[in-house]
Amino acid sequence: MTQVEEREAGSRAEPEPLGPDSLTWRIFGDWRGLLIALWAGSMQNMHPELGAGVEEHSQFFRERWERLFRSLYPIGGVIYDGPRAHRTALQVRGYHDTIKGIDKHGRRYHALNPDTYYWAHATFFVSTLLIAEHFMGGLTEAQRRRLFDEHVQWYRMYDMSMRPVPGSWEEFQRYWRHMCTEVLEDNKATREVLDIRAIAKPGGLRLLPDAAWRVLRVPIARSFVWLTVGMYDQPVRDLLGYRWSRRDERLHRLAGRAVNAAFKLVPFERRYHPRARAGWRRAAGKDPVDAPLVETPARNLPPLDERDSPTHYAPNVEH
Repeated sequence: MTQVEEREAGSRAEPEPLGPDSLTWRIFGDWRGLLIALWAGSMQNMHPELGAGVEEHSQFFRERWERLFRSLYPIGGVIYDGPRAHRTALQVRGYHDTIKGIDKHGRRYHALNPDTYYWAHATFFVSTLLIAEHFMGGLTEAQRRRLFDEHVQWYRMYDMSMRPVPGSWEEFQRYWRHMCTEVLEDNKATREVLDIRAIAKPGGLRLLPDAAWRVLRVPIARSFVWLTVGMYDQPVRDLLGYRWSRRDERLHRLAGRAVNAAFKLVPFERRYHPRARAGWRRAAGKDPVDAPLVETPARNLPPLDERDSPTHYAPNVEH
């Protein structure tokens, strides 16, 4: 049996979810992950097939905040749902079944193409690296390798082909460089993700007057794009036409250290997204292991005319 066949056979066995002893649990569901939301969205969309799917099927730009905050629940659940994580992963995969077509260049695409689906997962894995490197004080080389191994275990939850998954941390680094230099493209979906100059006021700022938000969102948007550019690999900056100086690099490091220092004052559970927090509570015996999974609140649900779409996570949380 070849190495690929062995990996495929392993992927068909019941996958083992990550647990609270993993580094991924410590990092991925932390609220600091919101600081890389633009990075993750833009990196995903630069993949030709994924970008085409977003351009032709997604309503993301109609409800940016709602889509972001509700997506965190099932995506995080693949890590934090324990024995139910496999079921959550299959639900997430199912949202992509109908996303397919032919892009404006005549290229066929499907969200469940193994290479395309793995690329999205690869960006989530690199997200864990970036959150830790930039906003949690850094990682050792041993921790990076451990996170690589955990991302493979995490990916098995989707029951997807393991063919695109690099076989080692070194292979992954070559894969990532290849994607950044040879595959990713500057496209409409990417530019729209990065253009947040007119983004709506987030729900958490309901008490802020609309006029004040219209003034504040310009410097906020500029700062978030700057923060994002600092986390791109240089080939991606070149592709998108961004400049990055030594001064930018120093300021970026200082900003990351400030975030890390501030979060040390936040109680452990409050650092985590509700779905992740619930996982930690079950693991610690604070909640029953079969407690209902935490779902997105109603304020994050898709627009009424979109809730029956098979591409949406839309739990029954109206009441």
